[in-house]
Amino acid sequence: MSRVPFVCGNWKLNKTIAEAVALANGVAAGAAQAPGVEVGVAPVSTALYPVAQALKSTSVLLGGQNCYHETSGAYTGEISPTFFKDVGCKFVIVGHSERRQLFGETDEGVNVKTRAVLDARLLPIVCVGETLAEREADRTMDVVGGQTRAALAGLTAAEIGSLVVAYEPVWAIGTGRTATTEQAQQVHADIRELLRDLAGDEADKVRIQYGGSVKPANAAALLGQPDIDGALVGGAALKTEDFVAIIKAAV
Repeated sequence: MSRVPFVCGNWKLNKTIAEAVALANGVAAGAAQAPGVEVGVAPVSTALYPVAQALKSTSVLLGGQNCYHETSGAYTGEISPTFFKDVGCKFVIVGHSERRQLFGETDEGVNVKTRAVLDARLLPIVCVGETLAEREADRTMDVVGGQTRAALAGLTAAEIGSLVVAYEPVWAIGTGRTATTEQAQQVHADIRELLRDLAGDEADKVRIQYGGSVKPANAAALLGQPDIDGALVGGAALKTEDFVAIIKAAV
């Protein structure tokens, strides 16, 4: 089954409103030259509305970097999928390794957030990945498989078929180290096999992004793999030229 590649920029805690709008405009111009590739950006929350306005007449999708699972209420400092949708978002990233490592997010919490994003009729990008110690102990699929099963627990096959999984080896995020093309494809293929166990043929609809020091130099080789359906890009997504080069590598 041919899947539309999805290249998404996670801007993390970077870019003022003016900088975010300028970057969004550059990304939109580049995306217009890359037919057949879905492109998304996830700015810091304070820049979401102005970036939404900048992207209004473009094909670039807007997303949130994280969410809270309740719709509304007395939850100071939190943002729910409902409010991301209200500002124009189409997707929300859940379970990013930085959320897990720095903020103590659990597999169960990622599952609750995934459910909340789906209930809001938004697209969840569910992140999974192993640490260097776990890879060196040959536990990659124990960890990644466990995270995937937990995040998708209770979802129907159709719901699983509608979401995106992002494989991010933790040891390759922001370190400059990248999984080899073969390593990345192997884990993506293993995730796809696991998804088949959970969702049958719907698994073939799931786009599995690779995230972990994706840059223009390695994008074409990674994105050319049969089970790598896009990229979740961190550092390189903050430079228009680099991010557009990665988008074009997905064509």
